[in-house]
Amino acid sequence: MVELKQLAQQIFHETLAAIDIPATMRRKLARTGLHICCGETVVDLAAFERIRAIAFGKASYAMAVGLADLLAPDFQAEGILVVPSQPTGTLAGFRALVGGHPVPNEGSLEAARAILDLLDECDEHTLVFFLLSGGGSALVEQPLYADISLGDVQELNRLLVTCGAPIDSINAIRKHLSAVKGGRLAAAAPRAMKITLGVTDVPEGRESALASGPTLPDPTTVTEAQRVLDAYGLRDNLPLSIRAKFERRSQLPETPKPGDPAFARAHFQIVLGMHDLFHQAHRAAEACGCVTICDNSTDDMPIARAARVLLERLAELRRAYPGRRVAVIADGEVSSPVTGYGIGGRNSAFVLYCVERIAGQDITVLSAGTDGIDGNSPAAGAVADGTTLARARASNLDPADFFQRSDSYSFFHALGDAIVTGPTGNNLRDLRILLAM
Repeated sequence: MVELKQLAQQIFHETLAAIDIPATMRRKLARTGLHICCGETVVDLAAFERIRAIAFGKASYAMAVGLADLLAPDFQAEGILVVPSQPTGTLAGFRALVGGHPVPNEGSLEAARAILDLLDECDEHTLVFFLLSGGGSALVEQPLYADISLGDVQELNRLLVTCGAPIDSINAIRKHLSAVKGGRLAAAAPRAMKITLGVTDVPEGRESALASGPTLPDPTTVTEAQRVLDAYGLRDNLPLSIRAKFERRSQLPETPKPGDPAFARAHFQIVLGMHDLFHQAHRAAEACGCVTICDNSTDDMPIARAARVLLERLAELRRAYPGRRVAVIADGEVSSPVTGYGIGGRNSAFVLYCVERIAGQDITVLSAGTDGIDGNSPAAGAVADGTTLARARASNLDPADFFQRSDSYSFFHALGDAIVTGPTGNNLRDLRILLAM
């Protein structure tokens, strides 16, 4: 059983090493001379007087490095880099700002003001690169209304991330209160050519959820946002300034929608996403001799249901290949409402839920964030196998008690099974690796 646990961690770390952002940007944007490709659009760099870049998210530094490498030596972008912590190095042409994550702070407001000022100067002769990655929703923020304070925004954020709602529902509310989300950054520079490149931690087909979709048409509506408030019982707990906006709907204008002139010269491309993560994890598992399948059906599922589905897939694979080492690779986010005041996140909570269900079996379960962060813990996630329950009981640790208190990190830290990577500078999706013999 120890072998499988070590193997799961090896697969995770090899996957992290393989999703290199600058190298992927150079490959996928395929610059040839003065031209770069953004999907089916070919952009002539020489056609513009100025090249600006706005990068924000957990992977913003690596993306900015990738863009600089792509443009060198003939061109250089100037712009703004917003990161969750002070970068270790400087990047020519970029003003670096530190925003708040997972909760917006004064740095987030400062970053938004700087970005809006920069975009105000961009005209039809300007090419603007938006480099977006997960975490951008908190790192850059500007309330749409002056009477909504930073404290109000912070309280709203805490309510949303702990209510158990999926990311699309959370963003339906965020976007309609923000001057930078839901397409409003594109609207801030309507005449400029805009290329948005994404390293995405959101499901395929729902790219407007990435960093709350600042440069994409917004599919959500004020009516939808109101339905989310009611479905999750949030309305009465909203800060008064925000509750007043939803009670007087006329005060909330709709976000820019498809067909808005702001998107006439706007292009979007994912440079790293779900398929890249799956491909590298599948490749690493098969290289270790595992019969491997990928499954993304559990995205947004509650933890209990997701665990049942994936463990059953593992059992089916085990029955189909007796005597072989088998692996189920899953990505996406599971729904994990906070029910206590402990330390942890959805990844370690998922593994903790599995502990009693795999006890005594030759099964290992790993779940970790590719950004190296799991909720409010210092870990990326955790790993457990069939011996974990017995080890926990020998140490007087009750998995059910820790789960109820949302204290999953503390449980695995005590057993030495928390996975700590530190911030990775990347941010695709959470990765779950289930192995069995």
